Amino acid sequence: MNFVEELRWRGMLNDMTPEAEEKLNEGMTTGYIGFDPTAPSMTIGNYVQIMLLSFWQRSGNKPIVLFGGATGRIGDPSGKDQERVLKSFEELDYNLAKQIEQTKKFLNFETGDNKAVIVNNLDFYSGMNVLDFLRDVGKTITVNYMMSKDSVKNRLEKGLSFTEFSYQLLQAYDFQKLFTDQNCLFQMGGSDQWGNITSGTEFIRKNTGGKAYAVTTPLLTKADGSKFGKSMEGNIWLDPTMTSPYRFYQFWLNADDADLEKYFKYFSFKTKDEIENLLNNPDADPRNLKKILAEELTIRVHSQEDFDSVLLVSEMLFNKKASPESLKKMSIEALKTIGEEIESYQASIFGDEIAVLDLLAETTNIVSSKGEAKRAIKNNAVAINKIKIKEDGVSIKKDELLHGKFLLIENGKKNKYLVHFS
Repeated sequence: MNFVEELRWRGMLNDMTPEAEEKLNEGMTTGYIGFDPTAPSMTIGNYVQIMLLSFWQRSGNKPIVLFGGATGRIGDPSGKDQERVLKSFEELDYNLAKQIEQTKKFLNFETGDNKAVIVNNLDFYSGMNVLDFLRDVGKTITVNYMMSKDSVKNRLEKGLSFTEFSYQLLQAYDFQKLFTDQNCLFQMGGSDQWGNITSGTEFIRKNTGGKAYAVTTPLLTKADGSKFGKSMEGNIWLDPTMTSPYRFYQFWLNADDADLEKYFKYFSFKTKDEIENLLNNPDADPRNLKKILAEELTIRVHSQEDFDSVLLVSEMLFNKKASPESLKKMSIEALKTIGEEIESYQASIFGDEIAVLDLLAETTNIVSSKGEAKRAIKNNAVAINKIKIKEDGVSIKKDELLHGKFLLIENGKKNKYLVHFS
């Protein structure tokens, strides 16, 4: 795989410094992308840069994942219109540990000359005092040079603290350290990082006499111009405890048709021919294309087991012919996911059994009265755990609870409820 050509056809190349492509053609080299641990999980917006590192490694180059144990304590002004709220050191350390574990799923850290490496930039600064920083780092470039960067210029009217102003120096010094310590010649990132990255190439030129290179991707936006990586509910996280695999899968299914080509090129590992055949097929149904992409990403970011569970959840929610047997196979996590998508009730566990009329009208208030419950049962509208209730005098036994905790109740075609007993 040719890295630059791969980025070009995918639309993932925004800019690169002169002679960068020629340098890449010389053979394996090392490059890095930095991530500040501002949250205990990366988002699918961050995953654009993970994909960039994946293509970098697949093209035979060595990736370094630099985590900002230090820079995360400062705050990057790039792309922000106001000062960040500083997080505690304990929170940042926790976030960093979580993100490191997450990243290990996506790159090869085990074998080969180009196996990935994780570095924490706190190691660069933990033994450095303020005078060392001002002499060794602060003297390298002028304030005028720093002021020319968009990340600074765009914040001048609203205000920029010295803390965030200094971020550019830290990121530049990071690049210099990786250049000298690990022969890292490339820094990559989103287009909003261009100023910080090129400050690093300037550091390397002035302080070492060496030459380093920059590559950036366009900032990914949706067809309507809105920021990629957010749904109506907020960020789409890669951690399943923050965004369930089901909601992750649904994000891709609900994508705008106009975004499909961009999403396939940014996030699929399918080849150019495979993607073009899918997208250029005149008979292709966009819904099926979204399912193909959603399946690939859900399995890669989560797991095959999670994807299978997602399909079961979808079947329970949308397939009228879903069977009681399928429901019984569902995991507790999958049932909890269903509970996030439909109306749910918390209830106290009962004795050996509970009358269906009491369950519908008193334990849950699914219907307003026992009389209404009787009419619903008479009209063949009520099902519990996908089994139709034929008579209003029946009871549900305790051993019928799913995992000893749950009941799925349906009243009509569209009204579904999950009851969680504890």
